[in-house]
Amino acid sequence: MKKFNPNKKIIVAIILFIIIVAIVGFTAGKLKNQEKVSSATSITNDSVGLVDKMLAAPAKFFANSVEAFENLMSTYKENQALKKKLKSYDEAIIKSDNLQKEIDALKSEIDLNSTLTSYSHISANVITRSPNTWQDMLIIDRGTKDGIEVNMAVMSAKGLVGRVTQVNHTTSKVELLTSTNQSVNRFPVKISADGGDLYGLLQGYDEKKQAFVVAQVTEGESFKAGDIVQTSGLGGNSPANLLVGKVISEKKNGQSTGREVYVKPATQMYDIQLVTVIKRLAVDGE
Repeated sequence: MKKFNPNKKIIVAIILFIIIVAIVGFTAGKLKNQEKVSSATSITNDSVGLVDKMLAAPAKFFANSVEAFENLMSTYKENQALKKKLKSYDEAIIKSDNLQKEIDALKSEIDLNSTLTSYSHISANVITRSPNTWQDMLIIDRGTKDGIEVNMAVMSAKGLVGRVTQVNHTTSKVELLTSTNQSVNRFPVKISADGGDLYGLLQGYDEKKQAFVVAQVTEGESFKAGDIVQTSGLGGNSPANLLVGKVISEKKNGQSTGREVYVKPATQMYDIQLVTVIKRLAVDGE
């Protein structure tokens, strides 16, 4: 059997293509002169349209796919840029909040120092506060070169927070009133009641109530919630009239060691950044 020559297939395809083009051209020419087309022309036009649609579909799909991919990449880049902006924005907010805290702490320290005109005092930064001894101590950036001495009272923002227990040349250790070391936080205090002053000894801190415990309160006058508690100056280890806090309530106990009261600290004891060390009573000319 004689095989069909491929070149003949090409020639036949070209001839068919020429015929189709001729028919389309002929049809288009006739459409200018008549409104209604013949059935043969209509079938031919529909066939040509179908072939054109089939040939155009892949190209259209490819073009749409390329456009969709480009849009996706553009969206991804925009998303990455937005993430960077959001990250920098969050960092700016955190930085702003930290700066505001520092400003507030400085303002509080300035307000405190303005009330301590009767004392010689020095401001210091807290440089270390170990998580292991968070409630017991902190390290400040002042020492013997600044005139700091052991047993000096230490205040923060609005009230008493502890006393100096160890001094180095450029740093000092401050034992806090929240410490469990009762030999450190025993400050003689007075309660300013309506009928007169009552005296006692600050001897501990109740973590559950977040309040100081003042024991051995003198008998006689009655006190109430809101009464001011200050250092009394008795004992010689601390100046008088340093604010400690306010009375919350009386502590119930079955022992005959005198009355005990809970005292709310005048300042918070956790986020301490700046402190004021009370050096001594100021003398004329200082």
